[in-house]
Amino acid sequence: MKLYDLLKHVSYTVVQDGDPVISDVIYDSRKVEEGTVFVCLKGYTSDGHRYAQPAVEKGAAALVISDDLDFAVPENVAVVKTADTRLALALMSAEHFGNPAEELMTVAITGTKGKTTTTAMIAEIFEQAGIKTGTIGTLGIVYGGNTYKTDNTTPESYEIQKALRAMIDAGCKAMVIEASSIGLKHSRLAGMTFDAAVFTNFSDDHIGGVEHKDMAEYLYCKSLLFRQCRKAAANCDDPAWRDITKDFAGDILTYGFSEQAQLRAKNDRLLSENGFIGVHFETEGLKTLSLDVGVPGKFNAYNALAAICAVSFFDIPDKAIIDGLKIAHVQGRVEPVSVPGSYSLLIDYAHNALSMENVLTTLRQYNPNRLITMFGAGGNRPKVRRFEMGETSGRLSDLSVITEDNSRFEDVMDIIEDIKTGLHKTDGKYVVVPKRKEAIRYCMLNAEDGDIIVLAGKGHEDYQEIKGVKYHMDERELIREIIEEEKLS
Repeated sequence: MKLYDLLKHVSYTVVQDGDPVISDVIYDSRKVEEGTVFVCLKGYTSDGHRYAQPAVEKGAAALVISDDLDFAVPENVAVVKTADTRLALALMSAEHFGNPAEELMTVAITGTKGKTTTTAMIAEIFEQAGIKTGTIGTLGIVYGGNTYKTDNTTPESYEIQKALRAMIDAGCKAMVIEASSIGLKHSRLAGMTFDAAVFTNFSDDHIGGVEHKDMAEYLYCKSLLFRQCRKAAANCDDPAWRDITKDFAGDILTYGFSEQAQLRAKNDRLLSENGFIGVHFETEGLKTLSLDVGVPGKFNAYNALAAICAVSFFDIPDKAIIDGLKIAHVQGRVEPVSVPGSYSLLIDYAHNALSMENVLTTLRQYNPNRLITMFGAGGNRPKVRRFEMGETSGRLSDLSVITEDNSRFEDVMDIIEDIKTGLHKTDGKYVVVPKRKEAIRYCMLNAEDGDIIVLAGKGHEDYQEIKGVKYHMDERELIREIIEEEKLS
């Protein structure tokens, strides 16, 4: 594609004329090849303009800049200047990949909490309706049964556009993305008009440092999503919903427990039976449904309502909604694993005291026969985390099973001793099983009817790091092996 075709939606001035054929759009100078355009991004700690000369030396045919350069650019290299190179990168990337969002059903989710779970719920509902769906968010880029790790919840715009084109090539018809405030602030979602956008909730987060200077900026950045969507839904039980959605030109579909909501939840209750842990509720207004949601905690009724609103903008049957919400889960976030017996086994990423407190407090509400927590702590990390995790588990669990978790360059038994220091501040019972697979085996073989067992710490991770080496270890695989080895049924 010619340079000026890539720039068709970018406001720019020509510094050095030329309209070369561009093979790729690059923002990392290490990836520059002959015939590419290099876009100079300004980051928190690095400025792409410093790498413009090396990019030219490696064969860049064009440069996109926002600041003046301090070297003489060869005459055969085109240079254009724009006020915002991040915005330019987004618009150019969309053109480079053929505006793939226009070929997909697209939904974007913003909010402080619930983005990942709501994304998973929407994707599962689409799948139940026979619509192959890709997702982009905290867990990475996911489609076709594969997960591709990303550095950010909302990746750089080029990576998003590349992923959308790959999803289409893989047969996807829909895409759901987590729209973070930072992603919106840095124009990573520019160049797309989403079919639907959803607001979940708003609370204090991401303030200070290199993120947002204050709550006002944080809210403003989230509101940017509603300038680029065709339909919109919002949690009207959250007082910030009007400010977040104020720039949306159309009518907002509202959801919540309040009488003012267009999709209302009622008769909610926690569910725990035959290994299923979740929440039941019914809806009225926009839809009349009776739902069992397979993710624990009343707050997930809100996430389910958000998902229902999002898919209501498309021709999705109620059966797909009911079936999708029952089986939807987020990998590594209170993720249920099917096991023989009348107990519940969950995998969760909780790897510090706060996340452990949140998970165990939620599960306590289900009044389990016993709440059993298996966990370890990372090596070469502050010891206070271990003390705090031990104390939290000892206080909230009926039994703690202490094991390994990325011991890195420390001895796992030294880490366990630190965890025990925290446990000893409580009356909590505990056992030590240093090898993680054997700790899981211990939990499963000693499970009683009505127990809830949480394997905490690894979540979506599929490795164990020991002395600088990452060994493959997926807890789901370990559970299957134990079931086969022990002939459990």
